[in-house]
Amino acid sequence: MRLGRLLGVELYLNPFFLILLALFFMAGVLGRGLVAFGVVLVHEMAHALVARRMGVPLDEVELLPFGGVARTGAELAVDPAREIPVAVAGPASNLIMFALGVACKNYGLWHSDLGPFFLQCNLLVGMLNLLPAIPLDGGRICRAFLSGRIGVRRATYRVAGLGQFFGVMIALAGLLGIRAGYCGLDIPVTALFLFYAATRERMAAPYLFMQLVMRKQNELAREGLLPAAHLVALENAPLGKIIGPFVPRRFHLVVVLDRDWRYLGTVTETAVIDALLNRGADIPVGDLLK
Repeated sequence: MRLGRLLGVELYLNPFFLILLALFFMAGVLGRGLVAFGVVLVHEMAHALVARRMGVPLDEVELLPFGGVARTGAELAVDPAREIPVAVAGPASNLIMFALGVACKNYGLWHSDLGPFFLQCNLLVGMLNLLPAIPLDGGRICRAFLSGRIGVRRATYRVAGLGQFFGVMIALAGLLGIRAGYCGLDIPVTALFLFYAATRERMAAPYLFMQLVMRKQNELAREGLLPAAHLVALENAPLGKIIGPFVPRRFHLVVVLDRDWRYLGTVTETAVIDALLNRGADIPVGDLLK
């Protein structure tokens, strides 16, 4: 659902967020729901402002209970140097809002019900987003570090899998908390959002890889050079396995050996990608030398 435009950013509310607000309304604490919405909005706008500061165009943001999803997620994922500061901006905004809330309390600018909830909400959103699981900010930071070692696709699969795991665990803990009277439906519902968003990120991993390939081609055309990385593969290794270690900011050269470990030739990253798209992931890399 489109909410409007703020600071040049189109804001959309995830339909599931409406369910959470409805739960607050039915519980008679809609004010808390609006506080949670405000905290998430500031959190996500912090991402947007830092992204623009770093030259990343950001036009649309979808708000979720624990943060949001920017439409530039693919561009940031293939550029770890910019993804990390943009991801850090969200939890940093929650820390700042928490500090401002404490200051307001000390100066008597306080609401007996909404004030403590405002502090609690900032702590919850900030700490939750530090978990090393996509789509949370901690997961994006973790992926940025991992992508330089194991490639953006494998890194996304790993941290998105953690997102699904944490979603299930938090949902189960929330259900136990409801039974014990410690929390309401908002915790398991938020956990379901987390699982849903992590699943969506996992499904987008192949698309991220193609974004990485196109970005490197543009960088090479623009700058005229890129650092090289060498891989060694046997001639029967499938292309789908060859592309696994491809990482950002490196142009890969694949040294192909036969079954007796003798040198057959070298295949470029571009040749591997072209063959992958045109002939499929099961083609042996040795076929590219024929």
